[in-house]
Amino acid sequence: MQTKKKFEVWTVVSLVLLCSFLLFLVYPMFGLLKQAVITPEGEFSLAEFVKFFSKSYYTSTIVNSVKVTLSVTAVSLLLGIPIAYFYSFYRIRGAKALFVLSILCSMSAPFIGAYSWIMLLGRSGAITQFLENVLHISVGSIYGFKGILIVQSLKFFPLVFIYMNGAFKNIDNTLMEASANMGCTGVRRLFKVVLALSMPTILAAALMVFMQAFADFGTPMLLGEGFQTFPVLIYNQYLGEGGQNYNFAAALACIAILVTAIVFFFQKWATSRFKFSMNALHPVEKKACKGLSGVLMHAYCYILVAIAFLPQLYIIYLSFRNCKGAVFQPGFSLGNYRQAAKKLLARSIKNTAVLGVLALAIIIVVAVLIAYLVVRRSSAMNNTIDTLSMLPYIMPGAVIGLSLLIAFGKAPFALTGTLTIMVIALVIRRLPYTIRSATATLMQISMSIEEAAISLGASKAKTFVKITVPMMANGILSGAILSWVAIVTELSSSIILYNNKSITLTMSTYVAITRGNYGLAAAFAAILTVVTTVSLLIYLAVSKSEDVNL
Repeated sequence: MQTKKKFEVWTVVSLVLLCSFLLFLVYPMFGLLKQAVITPEGEFSLAEFVKFFSKSYYTSTIVNSVKVTLSVTAVSLLLGIPIAYFYSFYRIRGAKALFVLSILCSMSAPFIGAYSWIMLLGRSGAITQFLENVLHISVGSIYGFKGILIVQSLKFFPLVFIYMNGAFKNIDNTLMEASANMGCTGVRRLFKVVLALSMPTILAAALMVFMQAFADFGTPMLLGEGFQTFPVLIYNQYLGEGGQNYNFAAALACIAILVTAIVFFFQKWATSRFKFSMNALHPVEKKACKGLSGVLMHAYCYILVAIAFLPQLYIIYLSFRNCKGAVFQPGFSLGNYRQAAKKLLARSIKNTAVLGVLALAIIIVVAVLIAYLVVRRSSAMNNTIDTLSMLPYIMPGAVIGLSLLIAFGKAPFALTGTLTIMVIALVIRRLPYTIRSATATLMQISMSIEEAAISLGASKAKTFVKITVPMMANGILSGAILSWVAIVTELSSSIILYNNKSITLTMSTYVAITRGNYGLAAAFAAILTVVTTVSLLIYLAVSKSEDVNL
């Protein structure tokens, strides 16, 4: 009877989790689909889809999104793989600092980089003015396709660096030696051996970059001008000043899910063609950097990371500059921070902390339970839960925000404008990070350890709490830091769900930018940058690691 009772406890956990996903994910998705195909008069119609595909103005936005996203993915791989290779196979001076700075670059809000680059390379940007007035060189416009490509690539290549660093660590040195003995060295070995062995990780990194670039709302909103992307079109149709069309916005959201799902399954198919196991019993020994090649490696790593990190430094610098509206004036002061203090700074910090802590606490608990159910108690129901939990990974934030607004915008679930709906959105959107990390860690823990504890008299519940969860700590912590930073820098779903009562630091920054109050925006952005930096440093100190395992 005792064993049956404990089994029923886990069954209850599975049922609660399944019902939660049905309520907060599946139900909103059906509501989204319903609004896309049911007219205000209650009739079934595909008119909104026909409208989208019949006008080039609309279809061009999805072409633009795919075009710029594929370009960003390719450039991010071209930038990120070399620096990961140099970092993993050669002794680069200041390597740890480079790695930490790269993580910081990847963890900042994308639109902050866009805003900073406008300040640097915009029509009146600092670099633009210097080049034109002093060197008489025209750099062209930062706006449109080119600007989005530059900003997003510098934002996302560190993700490739982090991913590939982990993959290169798993390459056994004996394979490198064997290839050298067969005459395969240098660049040839890089392509034939190193990259071939790392192909599953390359595809995973490409998917991560593609999904984040495709879902990015802030960067194309600030830099797009005539180059409109799909997330911006969804936002404009639902909340734009030119008139709202809720049914059309819902149809656009359904199309966005379809596009990202196609990309996701294509990546899965491609990855399945590179299935193999590999254990680094003899880790690769880093070589010394000497001669011209060593200088070039250091130059590439330092210059690339410096350029990527420049926007964050410049934001902090601008936050102390005197500013009137959109014009920065000579001199420095704390005026922007004083203005921020009058403009919802305290509320923004409070909401960011409250939302972040609540969402992260829920994410950690749910991720641990799902990881345990999937790995230790695999069943059709638990596998369904695992699949549902990963769906937000392929869904743009605007789609999640829109679906929740439709589902919980009226009775009996009137949650619009509350912190509750913000927490729900953040948990759904950022849960996959921690689940993936916790699941991967638990799969590496031998079941015999738990069996030994039970054989010594510990109950299954006590074994789970006292043995299993502590052994999963590194994986949980690694996923949690990614979820935390993604939560505090979230924009694409928050912009649809927030109001003044639930405004966060990210939203305060974005609102200040769109209203042309650049000094105020710089102050909010600088505070947000400090929050993400401190979060990462705390993680590295607690975990005593230089890595973030993705």
